[in-house]
Amino acid sequence: MSERVIPLIDQRAPERVAAPAAAFAQATRISANGLLADRLGRPLHDLRISVTDRCNFRCSYCMPKEVFDKDYAYLPHSSLLSFEEITRVARLFAAHGVRKIRLTGGEPLLRKNLEVLIEQLAALRTVDGLPLDLTLTTNGSLLARKAQALKAAGLNRVTVSLDGLDDAVFRRMNDVDFPVADVLAGIEAARAAGLGQDDKSGKGGGLKVNMVVKRGTNEQEILPMVRHFKGTGIVLRFIEYMDVGATNGWRMDEVLPSAEVIQLIHAEHPLIQLDPTVAGETAERWGFADAAGRHDKAAGEIGVISSVTQAFCHDCNRARLSTEGKLYLCLFATQGHDLRSLIRAGANDTDIESAIGHIWQGRSDRYSELRSTMGPDTATLQPGQRRVEMSYIGG
Repeated sequence: MSERVIPLIDQRAPERVAAPAAAFAQATRISANGLLADRLGRPLHDLRISVTDRCNFRCSYCMPKEVFDKDYAYLPHSSLLSFEEITRVARLFAAHGVRKIRLTGGEPLLRKNLEVLIEQLAALRTVDGLPLDLTLTTNGSLLARKAQALKAAGLNRVTVSLDGLDDAVFRRMNDVDFPVADVLAGIEAARAAGLGQDDKSGKGGGLKVNMVVKRGTNEQEILPMVRHFKGTGIVLRFIEYMDVGATNGWRMDEVLPSAEVIQLIHAEHPLIQLDPTVAGETAERWGFADAAGRHDKAAGEIGVISSVTQAFCHDCNRARLSTEGKLYLCLFATQGHDLRSLIRAGANDTDIESAIGHIWQGRSDRYSELRSTMGPDTATLQPGQRRVEMSYIGG
């Protein structure tokens, strides 16, 4: 097996030189009507907002300690979008058709007074006059103390990252010796606070747990996780170890395909495939089957996210806003579009709205589909290009 090589460089450098959005603002006006589509006909419905580039975990697949050490230079506070700037941009995205906003990081709960931002975003409305679906992804370390305040501020749902139940495995993966019991306590606090109770789809719970599966590291935790969460109303999802960024030493032989995950679970807990909840959903849904082979709703469901082995670019409706205001059109992007400069130069709402429209209309990203036909790693990268880091843009 080849040795993993982790480059000891600041991987954010390429992202700081982002494409200017001002030129788009000065082009032919694009007014928001909620029907924006990209070059492949994909609508804009989902906006993921990174509120911090900091995290208190050092998971090897995201922020390995060898790179993100005590000397790592995080973005200064002045570089971050303020809550008011985030809310303004979110309102303009909603006018273009965004219906769901997910707050990410880094670890979003490290952003001070995050409840204030959630309250501001909760006041926004979709083009149909409905509240936005507000959700948050967290490592769960601070969730026990913050769950009630997040719910009170208007957060609808929460997704917790948890890569195993065995304490030794979990401490080794987060690489800061954080106990799994504290994350489980956070999940219970979220449930008690009502985060996820009002799942609008009616198909599966709003409280989710995500497990990144890395072959040779934590695949033995798959069945214990299924046994623990089955019948709890919490949807457990398994994510293939992804080649996001350039600091995690990703190798294809460490990817456990979702098909193998489903096969393993099905042997102990028979499964039946379920229809997608909404168009563009990243997770493939599988329900626990009863004795007659029908979905046992009381037992619940699981999901698999197969971004390495099964591309789902064709209906991807997600945009990502970095903590310093760069708009990215793909999780595997090499360059963003600088909205912060436009905002801080005094652009009016019409200018920013038009810039967003032009950027999305020009989108043709389909990295995972290209990788699946050309091979992993360098298939879609030009010399000198590096993909944006997950810790910078959020998952």
